[in-house]
Amino acid sequence: MTTSRLEAFSDAVLAIIITIMVLELEVPPEPTLQALAESATGLLTYLLSFVYLGIYWNNHHHLFQLVDRVRGGVLWPNLHLLFWLSLIPFTTAWMDEHFGTIPVMVYGVNLLLAAAAFYLLQLSVMRGGGPDNALRQALGRDLKGKISPLIYLSGIIGSLLWVWVGIAAYVLVAAIWLVPDRRMEHYIDAHQEPPTLRP
Repeated sequence: MTTSRLEAFSDAVLAIIITIMVLELEVPPEPTLQALAESATGLLTYLLSFVYLGIYWNNHHHLFQLVDRVRGGVLWPNLHLLFWLSLIPFTTAWMDEHFGTIPVMVYGVNLLLAAAAFYLLQLSVMRGGGPDNALRQALGRDLKGKISPLIYLSGIIGSLLWVWVGIAAYVLVAAIWLVPDRRMEHYIDAHQEPPTLRP
């Protein structure tokens, strides 16, 4: 199967997830700045989750730029990733409604499991492409991918001390991934064939 069908399905699911999440935002009860300020927690949690979904959409897109065809063994890991991402509107809404230790920890667990699912998706793609496949070469040591789960874990545990420790950890991981990850693009640019000149 070509990657376009898998990418189109994944893009549609992510678009629905973002739509569901924005519908969870509560409209301020009064047309005042004070009422808007009281909705600040909901807006900020939405912003953080929107950034995460954008990061996953971006990385998913770059991942499949290095794949020509999708084998059956990639479909379930992709659905596994979409499952954890589909829970982000729920954990975001819970964290907004009850900004406390357990909701912030559960939000962190959701992010951690989504990261683990993306790693498994990468492994399934690499396994299907052999030991010298393009993705393996493009990822290299993958420092960002290895350090992110450790920061998530520290945030989850840190939430027991103070919820803002968890939030700071989750924001830190988002900031790390917001910096454009150009490994895939650099690999494609370095290995694409130069255009042939016609007389």
